[in-house]
Amino acid sequence: MRVLFIGSRLFDDVYYYLKEKNVYSILTESNKDAPHLDLANEYHIVSRGMDEPYNIAVSENVDAVVPLIGIDPPLMDVAIFKEKLESEHNIPVIASATSVIDITSDKAKTKSFFNKHSIETPIYKIITKNNLDDSFTYPLVLKQGEGQGGKDIKICHDLDDIKQYLDEFDKAICEEFIEGSEVSVEVIGFNGEYVPLTPIYKGETTLDGVHPLNKIKYGPFESELITNDEIKEIAFKIAKNLSAEAICEIDFIFSPKNSKLYAIEVNSRPNGTRYLTTATCGISTLLKLVDMACGDFSTSKTANEIKNYYSCEIPIGNFNGTRPNEPIKSFKNNTYVVHGPEGYERITLRANSKKDLNNLISSLKLNK
Repeated sequence: MRVLFIGSRLFDDVYYYLKEKNVYSILTESNKDAPHLDLANEYHIVSRGMDEPYNIAVSENVDAVVPLIGIDPPLMDVAIFKEKLESEHNIPVIASATSVIDITSDKAKTKSFFNKHSIETPIYKIITKNNLDDSFTYPLVLKQGEGQGGKDIKICHDLDDIKQYLDEFDKAICEEFIEGSEVSVEVIGFNGEYVPLTPIYKGETTLDGVHPLNKIKYGPFESELITNDEIKEIAFKIAKNLSAEAICEIDFIFSPKNSKLYAIEVNSRPNGTRYLTTATCGISTLLKLVDMACGDFSTSKTANEIKNYYSCEIPIGNFNGTRPNEPIKSFKNNTYVVHGPEGYERITLRANSKKDLNNLISSLKLNK
C-alpha cells in the first residue's frame, strides 16, 4: 500500500501506525525546514499549491492521498485537487469536496446552512459602516467570514466598539453573545456514513475573549440539562446534511439559561481537539484517515471501538517533566501526551475515573 500525505506538521501523529499497517509513506511539504520529514519513507519538497502533489500522486502510482492540513486557507485547493485526481485517475483523496468547503470556509454561509436545516444558531446579521444603527443588544460578537482560532473576533459592549472594528474591516458578521459552555464534537465521515465522537468541553464563553489555547479543557462534556447523545445527534445531522467527508469538527455553545445548544461553526480538517477526543474515547481521527486510505474503515466498527475515559488538557508553556514514551503522540503506551510548539505546549491526560485523573494531574504537579 502506497499513500501520499500532504503536509508534514501532523505527520508524527500517524507515522508509527503506518508501520503497523505496512504502508509505504510518501510525504509532500512546501517548507524545507518543516518538522517530521525524515519520518516518511520518502519526501518531496514542493511549491505551494496542489499541482506538484498531483503529479507526484500520479507518477508514484499511489493508492490514496491523505491531506494532513490543519489550517483553513488551503482547504479549497485541496478539495479541487481531490475532485480532479479522483475523476481523472481514480485515486481517492481522504478529504471533503468543494461543496462542503464552500460552506464551512465561510461563517456566513455556515450560518445560512444551519438556518436552512433548522439547526439552532445564534441570531446574526451582516453589518457595514453604512447600515449601522443603535438598535443592537449588547454584548455582541463581531467576526469575519474566514479565520480560525479566535482570529478577528471582537466582543462589543457599545456602538463605539462596533465602529472601531469596522475601521479595520469593511463588513462583519454581527452575532448575539451566548453565555454558556463551549463544546466541540469531531465527526468521522466516509461514504455517506457518520460516527460522532465524544463531546469535549472547551470552557465557558468569556467577555474578555480568552484565546482557546489558553483554556483548560475536559472530556467528556457533562451537564444535567443535555446529554452527550443529544449533542451527538445534532452533530450527526450537521455532518450528514453537509455530506462532509473524513474529519469535521463542529463547535457548539450550550446555554444553561435556556437549555439550548447553539451550533457555531464547522471545521473540515484535523483540529485542535483531536488529542482530547482520542484521550476521552480512544479513537484517533487521524488514524481513521489512514484506515480510510487503506480500505479498512468501518463506521460500525469505529462506533463499537469507542471507550469511556476522563481527560483534561492544560496549557503549560514548556513541559519540564518526563516525556511520554514512543510513540509520543499516542495514548497506547502513555497516560498523557505533550503537544504544541515550544513555549506554547499543552498536555493532554487521560484516566479511568475523575479521581484517577486528578491524581495524575497532582503527580505531574499540574494543579491549576
